[in-house]
Amino acid sequence: MALETDLVQPPAPPPTIKTLGELRASGYRARTVKQELRANALARLGAKAPLFPGIVGYDDSVVPQIAAGLLSLHDLLLLGLRGQAKTRILRSMVGLLDEWVPVIDDPTVELRDDPVAPRTSAGKRVAALRGEQLPVRWVHRSERYVEKLATPDVTIADLIGEIDLVRYAQGRSLSDESTVHFGMIPRANRGLFVINELPDLSPRIQVGLFNVLEERDVQIRGFTVRLDLDVCLMFSANPEDYTNRGRIVTPLKDRIGSVVRTHYPTDNQEAMRITRENAFVDRVAQPAATRERVPEVVLPRIMHEIIEESIRQARRSPHINQASGVSVRASIAAVENVVSGAELRGVRTGEAAVCVRPCDLALVGPALRGKIELMLSDDGGGKDGRPVEDKLIDALVGEALKAVLARALNLDALATIADAFKAGLKLELGDAVSAADAYAGMKLVPGLPEAIGQLAKKLEIDAKDEQHRAMLGELVLEFLYVNNRLSKRGGTYTR
Repeated sequence: MALETDLVQPPAPPPTIKTLGELRASGYRARTVKQELRANALARLGAKAPLFPGIVGYDDSVVPQIAAGLLSLHDLLLLGLRGQAKTRILRSMVGLLDEWVPVIDDPTVELRDDPVAPRTSAGKRVAALRGEQLPVRWVHRSERYVEKLATPDVTIADLIGEIDLVRYAQGRSLSDESTVHFGMIPRANRGLFVINELPDLSPRIQVGLFNVLEERDVQIRGFTVRLDLDVCLMFSANPEDYTNRGRIVTPLKDRIGSVVRTHYPTDNQEAMRITRENAFVDRVAQPAATRERVPEVVLPRIMHEIIEESIRQARRSPHINQASGVSVRASIAAVENVVSGAELRGVRTGEAAVCVRPCDLALVGPALRGKIELMLSDDGGGKDGRPVEDKLIDALVGEALKAVLARALNLDALATIADAFKAGLKLELGDAVSAADAYAGMKLVPGLPEAIGQLAKKLEIDAKDEQHRAMLGELVLEFLYVNNRLSKRGGTYTR
């Protein structure tokens, strides 16, 4: 993401300009934060560069709407379900700010202020007093982003400010901004201020933001204090109808320039790309002291696709509260868990390299628990004592496996394998069985080696690799199982 990269890479050195006179001589022209965002967005778009590097699946939907809002000099609200990269996009906005901006360098100017066009009374006073010798310092864009998670206990004093009684006792007027102990929004002057989960702010605090968004003045304890702020406000929120959440008061939404709706990945290919870029999959790339003891784990594309299809099925299931959503974090956690399952097997069996197999899909359950919200009628325990949530997750994984493998396997062509189990054959596999031992047992099942070869050809997988052979054979057996052609208890396939 833009912000993460920007903060990791060392910034370019700031300009050497130290005074207002030097700044004017350099050709600097004052512009607002929103004008910065507009100009830099136009430059990036004109160069055919991505507006938000690292954001996948929004190029034709969300990004054009955000770009329009930036070009219109709007404050923004990103509205969408959890795990749709809202916060990540907002943090990426830092990359659209100028890398360095000048501010007045004087201890009496509490808020960041532009030396050429000061907005605060303190800034104007110091600028008039010092003239061309006004000291200037430079602020990096990473310091101009302020983020606040909305919670019910947030107060106006936190966001806007409060009357400082000590300053008032010193004889300052209550209508003078210097009497105010500034909150987070004024301190974000000349930058971006982001509020996450906006509906969690109480309605009376939301009302307090009306004038900040519109007239840029506020009332503190009944006294109007003019705050001519140069700040761009951005928000994220879940939809209003999300159960047990607050709501965004309508007049506040009316004052936000653009409201952009986000969405989940539209297909499994996008989802797989997002997950791979964010999940902890490469376990070998660790400190050298541990590298010798960690087996290399391969996540075949077919196994990843089954996981993503499970999440897609969850987002369509009538048993899951779709107003809550199923976060992309569910995919990431599921992939990480199945990779860990294969890694554990490698540690137990002593294999230097292991491949994720269907037996590892049992660990999707722990990853999804708590990340899906059941409908009230489906909540509770099942008749067999298993939680309904666990049974639903198993069903989702089974349906995903059936849907993905149906594109590569013909159920009728596997009848020979099913008949072998009807004759009393049993095959014990599981997460503690090495690939060599698993395939040794599979070779004894009539028709299974041939089915493995055919599936490998369709999926373009190396059938000579024993790890892949074990994974493919288990996929064939699982396909028969989810289609009720085999039975399974633990890791043992029977009929």
